[in-house]
Amino acid sequence: MSSKEIRTRFAPSPTGYMHIGNLRTALYTYLIAKHEGGKFILRIEDTDQERLVEGSVDIIYNTLKETGLIHDEGPDIGGPVGPYVQSERKGMYLDYAKQLVENGEAYYCFCSKERLDILKANSEALKRPFKYDKHCKNLPKEEIQQKLAQGAPYVIRQNNPITGFTTFNDVIYGNISVDNSELDDMILIKSDGFPTYNFANVVDDHLMGITHVVRGNEYLSSAPKYNRLYEAFGWEVPIYVHCPPIMKDVHNKLSKRNGDASFQDLVEKGYIKEAVLNFISLLGWNPEGENEIFTLEELVKIFDYTTITKSPAIFDPVKLRWMNGEYIKRMPLEKFHEMALPYYQGVITNSNIDLLKITELLQTRVEVLGEIPEVIDFFNSLPEYDIAIYTHKKMKTNNENSLVSLKKALPILESLTDWNMDTLHNSMMALAKDMEVKNGIVLWPLRTALSGKQFTPGGAFEIGDIIGKDESISRIKIGIDKLEKALA
Repeated sequence: MSSKEIRTRFAPSPTGYMHIGNLRTALYTYLIAKHEGGKFILRIEDTDQERLVEGSVDIIYNTLKETGLIHDEGPDIGGPVGPYVQSERKGMYLDYAKQLVENGEAYYCFCSKERLDILKANSEALKRPFKYDKHCKNLPKEEIQQKLAQGAPYVIRQNNPITGFTTFNDVIYGNISVDNSELDDMILIKSDGFPTYNFANVVDDHLMGITHVVRGNEYLSSAPKYNRLYEAFGWEVPIYVHCPPIMKDVHNKLSKRNGDASFQDLVEKGYIKEAVLNFISLLGWNPEGENEIFTLEELVKIFDYTTITKSPAIFDPVKLRWMNGEYIKRMPLEKFHEMALPYYQGVITNSNIDLLKITELLQTRVEVLGEIPEVIDFFNSLPEYDIAIYTHKKMKTNNENSLVSLKKALPILESLTDWNMDTLHNSMMALAKDMEVKNGIVLWPLRTALSGKQFTPGGAFEIGDIIGKDESISRIKIGIDKLEKALA
């Protein structure tokens, strides 16, 4: 393994859905590696056994596959520094922790839960963050050996200094110094023999040759403790890239717990995977220039992690919708049609309707695939509607002039032998001219009668062309009948 090779890792815990923040970490981690022609590694961090959710590992695999973030090494494909699942590496962590104990950089702690609870209660009473009091650090060697021989439960804690400062460098936040008196002696090995997340990922990152560590800025406060572990082992410290939080708004973080969308939720709602990934890439990083639409390949070329911002990124659903709409517009029609077809099922049951014509109509007018059913249901059958929608201020229509327009349009449309968009257009334009009225006076009532909706993809001619002559005539007669009854 070349020391110059860039090696990054995405190390999720299998605890449920792929959150937006998780996916951004995976994306940035992938882009850093691929921009330099390096390796992107997947590692499953399952040391917190209580939080594991069945099926989560498959969600991780599927999401990476669907978004094109293909890993070079991982649990499913192997690699030179496996295993790539932390629970399968369990045996090695204890040996490394014992090495720290021998060097005086860690120690056995036999404190009971009751004693720790008292310490925590005291900290709360004094309104101070909890910090272990090093009670077991100075236990005589004989006593430690005796307790171990008796099988007394223990944890292994990091031995942090209580004076001086620990300084580390982060690419985004620069040099950060922490007063050592604030550092807790964090647990490295838990009483169940499993390593803590904090310890395992330091050992694994070193053994896997990880050069760049990408994570959320909530881990900034833990970085000094990680650095002290690297230094205690005499290992090279990786480059840290702490990313800003993704916010729902100025005050609230994006959180699945609060019902905010995961990647799976967005896809189920009809967002295009590539659009979601493109949108997420801009949450905390901005490329040069005006363009915001990038393929994954383009992102690999232009991504520069040193320009990630410090300020929180706001998840703007309006911008995501816009971007998704742009992806839909730029697709080949055949691809969009293929993606739209599942949304037509059960909504369009009339076999006479040409679905491709609906697709052509929708491609420039829909932003999210999930909106399709409610946008197209009127093609299949006329919904119940209120005649109030015949009144349109801008079009200057009301019930009276709408009734006049429909009554004049009906015989003209009935007489058409060739029924298509051109003949519909020409005949209705001629009618507006003959009536000496603006086009809207004829077209708004016609579109309303054909759709029964205030908002439709496409106008009267497209709708008439898709539903056909017989259905159009039938719907216009219903409209005339509704208006006559209302005006009687």
